[in-house]
Amino acid sequence: MSSLLPPFAPVPTPAQLAWQRTETNLFVHICVNTFTGREWGDGSESPAIFNPTRLDCRQWARVAREAGIRIGILTAKHHDGFCLWPTATTDHSVKTSPWRGGKGDLVREFVDAFRAEGLKVGLYLSPWDRHEPCYGDSPRYNDFYCTQLTELLTHYGELHEVWFDGACAEGPNGRKQEYDWNRFFALVKKLQPGAVTFGDGGTDVRWVGNERGFANETCWATVDPRTVRFPGDSGINQANDAAAREELKRHFGSGDAPDPAGREPRVWRPAECDVSIRPGWFYHAEEDDKVRSVENLVDLYFRSVGRNGLLLLNIPPTREGLFHENDIAAITGMRRELDRIFAKDLARAEGVRVMADNERASGPCAVVEYLAESVCDGNPDTCWAAPEGVTKAVLEMTFSGGKTGAEAEGVTVSVLCFEEPVQHGQRIAAYRVEAEVGGTWTEIARGTTIGRKKLDRLAAPVKTRRLRLTIDEALAPPALSAWRVY
Repeated sequence: MSSLLPPFAPVPTPAQLAWQRTETNLFVHICVNTFTGREWGDGSESPAIFNPTRLDCRQWARVAREAGIRIGILTAKHHDGFCLWPTATTDHSVKTSPWRGGKGDLVREFVDAFRAEGLKVGLYLSPWDRHEPCYGDSPRYNDFYCTQLTELLTHYGELHEVWFDGACAEGPNGRKQEYDWNRFFALVKKLQPGAVTFGDGGTDVRWVGNERGFANETCWATVDPRTVRFPGDSGINQANDAAAREELKRHFGSGDAPDPAGREPRVWRPAECDVSIRPGWFYHAEEDDKVRSVENLVDLYFRSVGRNGLLLLNIPPTREGLFHENDIAAITGMRRELDRIFAKDLARAEGVRVMADNERASGPCAVVEYLAESVCDGNPDTCWAAPEGVTKAVLEMTFSGGKTGAEAEGVTVSVLCFEEPVQHGQRIAAYRVEAEVGGTWTEIARGTTIGRKKLDRLAAPVKTRRLRLTIDEALAPPALSAWRVY
């Protein structure tokens, strides 16, 4: 009789797991700030200034697809309150702008263009609204905000992410707005049940604690829900204690390890690593020569996706409404370089063998088997797993396959990739990798968490016939769905 791998709680929902597997997504910031040169508008801007005369969401979507993006997220309303769709809630929107003669709907053009390229879509709706007079009158503004949110959730088809920003301040009446977060979250779940929601601490996806695009070396997809309940709840934007503020940000980047005893509450909230391709989130012509390099973007991929996070890369359209050629060159160059690095998985070559010192028992009639060879089969839904009660393990990968001559010379290794079957929970807390070089085992990589994906770039390429992965610590019987070698 087979011993099925029980979940190690908490585990992701299907929507969270699908979101994590997208890996690299696109943020698009455009509004009146694009025409004022500001990053945060104050709400006094006239809609008359918004006129991106050559705006083409189809160009954005084509670039996104070529760059390997899976989800595009548009800032439907930023803090200035200007709406990119013809909302019924306010005239502070595209309907009173000269763009498309006041008949345009940028949100509609965005979702249609991205779906036409086979991509998924998400929307950002800033809770903070510096234009709306009722902001700060909490019950009235919460009704106002829910009306806007309902428009976006019901008029534009299926959404895969809804983004809530934690930035906020007092309203024009001098009172602080008390957001009804439970109501907002419930509205998303009711109207878009397949979407994940982003906010400082969740409810589905958490902020990584910085806007520089990277997670910490140790990064759990789990957190203590008491740490930050709602966007802005942390006090990060308002706290006077800089040290406490920075410590909380670092905490976001690491998360909280699951408690095997189940005494401490934990929820599944993986980290999203947001960053702009330029110094600013909105377009500024003076930053055209300050676009991130391909090398920098590849490094961010390794430090976000490669640390159990997701990379959300912002590209701001120009005042004409197009992606700048420098931004296009950078993001498509990143994809070409990543494709080059990951072009050939050496672990899937003919004759490669993987063995483990422990495998979860499977009987002759087992539907599911947890064999070591599963880490090389390319299927994220199969895995190797250790038996109950085992929290340490050793796996060895041999490249010669018992052959002689040139085939026995081994391979040159530069990058290692590990993936846990996180649909069963995140377990591994410490590991190391050794290569057999000249008959001696030499450590080439060491890490803590793995999660959905962990990437290790070696300090220098290593030629070897054998690799050894030692899992030194796991919070439950360790399991591995992929071990790739490049």
